Amino acid sequence: MKSKKNLVFLGMMGSGKSSIGTLLAKRLNLKFIDIDKQIEIESGLTIRKIFETKNEDFFRKLEEKITLRVLKLKSTVIALGGGAFINRNIKKEVIKNHLSFWLNWDSKILISRIKNSKKRPVAFEASEDELIDLIKYRSCFYSKALYEIKCDNLSKNEIINEIIKIYETN
Repeated sequence: MKSKKNLVFLGMMGSGKSSIGTLLAKRLNLKFIDIDKQIEIESGLTIRKIFETKNEDFFRKLEEKITLRVLKLKSTVIALGGGAFINRNIKKEVIKNHLSFWLNWDSKILISRIKNSKKRPVAFEASEDELIDLIKYRSCFYSKALYEIKCDNLSKNEIINEIIKIYETN
């Protein structure tokens, strides 16, 4: 029996929310929405450009509005932005009405993926210590997800298979 709930991925930037979400949606024949991409489409600006020309506060308000609207869809795989789950309204909606998965990776793996990424304004030019602090801070929020997938020693396929098992029992 398959759930009609959305599958919502949370985790740090670089955790694979978009790549895992895309592959999973194909396997389950569901729609996939990447919130960051949706924000770029609707605003006509890259995330980085929004941070540069507006500010993070403007971005977070736009992120909340778009995310809460997308979460109203059914049977959709959704990749949240790295900081979205810190938002109280988004977190409450996700926990209450959706299947949430924290794609959890060792800090060293995440840092190697995101360090100096120009498309990730929160990480760009951050020191390794600052990134470690950010990962620790956000992990306190991510830990509220219904399910935690420890990804360090798993292939993409193994991660997807684990998520499908959970999805099919809900």
